[in-house]
Amino acid sequence: KNPYTIVIPPPNVTGVLTIGHVLNNTIQDILVRRARQNGHSVLWLPGTDHAGIATQTKVEQALREEGRTREELGRENFLHHAALWRDKHGGIILNQLKKLGCSCDWDRTVHTLDADYSSAVIEAFVKLFKKGYVYRGQRMVNWCPSSKTALSDEEVIMKPQKSVLYKIRYNVVESPGTYVEVSTTRPETIVGDVALAIHPEDPRWKNLQGLHVMRPINPMALPIVADEAVQRDFGTGILKITPAHDKLDFEIAQRHNLPMLEILGPDGSLNSQAGADYQGMERFSARKIIAKKLEDDGLLVERKEYENNVGFSERADVPIEPRLSEQWFLKYPRVEEAKQVVKDGMIEFFPKRWAKTYLHWLDNIQDWCISRQLWWGHRIPVWYRKGKIKSDPSNWHVSAKGPSDPENWEQDEDVLDTWASSWLWPLATLGWPDEEAMEEKGFDHFYPTSALVTGPDIIFFWVARMIMAGLEFKGRSYKPEQRIHASELPERIPFKHVYFTGIIRDAEGRKMSKSLGNSPDPLDLIEKYGADGLRHGIMSIAPKGQDIRFSEERIEQGRNFCNKLWNVCRFRQSASPMEDNSMIELICLRIESEQVNKDDQAMLLRLAETLDQVEKFYQEYEFNSVLQAIYRLFWTDFCDWYVEVSKNRIKEEAQKGTCLAVQDICLRQILLMLHPFIPFITEELWRTLRFSSGESIEGEKPGDGNELIEALQTGGVTLDPSALKEMQEVRELVTQLRALKAERNLSNNRNIAFSFVANNEKAEAVSRNLTSILSTAGASAVNRVEEAPQGIPALVTPLGSFFLDLTVGVDLSAEKERLSKEIENLEKIIRSIEIKLSNQAFVSQAPPQVVEGARNQLIENQSKLQENQEALNAISES
Repeated sequence: KNPYTIVIPPPNVTGVLTIGHVLNNTIQDILVRRARQNGHSVLWLPGTDHAGIATQTKVEQALREEGRTREELGRENFLHHAALWRDKHGGIILNQLKKLGCSCDWDRTVHTLDADYSSAVIEAFVKLFKKGYVYRGQRMVNWCPSSKTALSDEEVIMKPQKSVLYKIRYNVVESPGTYVEVSTTRPETIVGDVALAIHPEDPRWKNLQGLHVMRPINPMALPIVADEAVQRDFGTGILKITPAHDKLDFEIAQRHNLPMLEILGPDGSLNSQAGADYQGMERFSARKIIAKKLEDDGLLVERKEYENNVGFSERADVPIEPRLSEQWFLKYPRVEEAKQVVKDGMIEFFPKRWAKTYLHWLDNIQDWCISRQLWWGHRIPVWYRKGKIKSDPSNWHVSAKGPSDPENWEQDEDVLDTWASSWLWPLATLGWPDEEAMEEKGFDHFYPTSALVTGPDIIFFWVARMIMAGLEFKGRSYKPEQRIHASELPERIPFKHVYFTGIIRDAEGRKMSKSLGNSPDPLDLIEKYGADGLRHGIMSIAPKGQDIRFSEERIEQGRNFCNKLWNVCRFRQSASPMEDNSMIELICLRIESEQVNKDDQAMLLRLAETLDQVEKFYQEYEFNSVLQAIYRLFWTDFCDWYVEVSKNRIKEEAQKGTCLAVQDICLRQILLMLHPFIPFITEELWRTLRFSSGESIEGEKPGDGNELIEALQTGGVTLDPSALKEMQEVRELVTQLRALKAERNLSNNRNIAFSFVANNEKAEAVSRNLTSILSTAGASAVNRVEEAPQGIPALVTPLGSFFLDLTVGVDLSAEKERLSKEIENLEKIIRSIEIKLSNQAFVSQAPPQVVEGARNQLIENQSKLQENQEALNAISES
């Protein structure tokens, strides 16, 4: 069998089911159930992510509540506590996914800290180190004071913040009494200033180059340097240089050989280098105190409100601090090949627009900071010789197993970024790099995987990195400077398709989140509407890759749809004992070809048409279009029309068997098409209607339109394509007749009669479908006449001009009163339009299309008035 593989985006062990999880995992479940129907060898591999920062934060919080810290416990004891916490909480979200109906291969569940998976992560680090992709260096990093760890650029979210812009006076040392003014939003970092910088071509400050200013806090003479990186239009055009706590300042300081003065500690508080007066202060408290000190000393010139973008830790949701730190970095491997596989269509993105975002990021990629100052995670497999200089690579030991004399070495304290393990997910879950495990887990059969379903917010975190990991590690090894041969790329990519879901938002357009309190608990929704109702509702409002406005009303509609499906199937069951429906060919043999009418043919043609539409929509990942197509077929074509027109036929013994066989064919295929979306109820009804001999619906194939037509032909049934057009015309006629009755408050009156004028071809169509027209339109008679009745407005339909017969079942006095009121209302509207058009100011000044619209309205209402007057005259004369 051809393989079909999806690896689940592993939820954090700290997580519980959210509406976002419902959307993402329902889509995956739809895909794998559909693949099983099509006969594929399917693997949907589940698992969880150890979530380094999130889990460690949760465990430390629990310890604090007990009055303990991780430092007091020590590393081993802390990891033991963390593992216990994970074992207690980590399976919650997987159990919740089971309640949603996710049909994962649960016996193959993987956790990123499993022994085999961890070995793969360590092996990857070692391979990359040996190739020169991994290096250690002192760099400016994003630092999270809450988690006390470095973050990659992708883990920082920029948020607009209302800040204060402070304008501060720096006195010029060489010219007493003169000063320059510098603007900053972070006065607490003044104690880390080592210089001021000006643009070399800024005429305002050229005379300052080479001079010195006095630092206003912890006074010290600072040089003024010239550098082209200074923005002349920000503030006063003079930049304070705090190289240990700003990326641009760091770059400028390196060019001018300026010292690095680190004044913030790991927790974001000021350290001893900030001076005794400020040591230990929390950073934002220090901001206020230093601003007050500057004001008292007459050095604060101005403060004004200012909005700027501030980087926040994605996990901890606190402002990050740029901080100079010794970290491990990764030069991304296979960047050019990662571009090529998307450009050449080896990996397709749905929607396609995300390919531009992906390629733009790769064009501007920066080295990845992969070390984290945590204990929970994959410890970096680097050891330093005791008593030797750590920065000297000759004193390092890098391996998966560690040194043979561990007593002479100490291992690096840091762990790898969580994403540095999950980027191996498609590889390591299938046994890589252990050849025996790869064979046991079917690596060659299931890799590359078929599709990845994920959110666009992690296109850089995860999608791009998995692509690079697959290209680097699958297959034979290439040197960094070598390009992978083009013929090998298709077998190295981790997946063929990537489907990006939209973001779920509330009615006001806000992203749903627990912190905003606008995200319902999916388990509550399952309890209220059922898992099928939730799945149907969420997929009905999920257009491809677009953001979704969540509405509980749509979930309720999903439940109502399931109820409708249940009731219709039970109605079918009550009509006659169910026969052996285990094969569609068996049902087709029950159809008597001489009893097949246009309704039967049209219904079966619509079914064939929908089977083909569904397949087309699946190819484009248009899931809500799939659901809409099935909905129209089931609700509009089958329930509202075919079942209704069949009610009289199944009372007649000659037609009953054929009519019920057609119903069974439709219900069988509808259940198969719906099964990936609503698996619980379709499974139950499949058994109830005997569509299999006690077997599950899983693996049964809906087929396409041609296969259905071939099965019908085997049973001696040939479909006439013209039947579908005829039935569409009949249904349109019935819709118009119902509307006419409703307009005259006659909806509940079934004694109404109609007459019509039509050519012979249309009249024959009316005659063929007369029983259906009478029963669905709620009429007692429809009679053909040679000429249109005088004074009765014509209802123009695809099957001729129809007229309400005023002599049958109509209360003439009520109709007279209705027409009189309608005439009065039309006369008022006409007078209003005539007054407007007689106003020369309106005609000359209003847009031409508005004037033309008013004239068209006048003509239309005058025509209606004439029709109603003629109808009133006809009633009065009768």
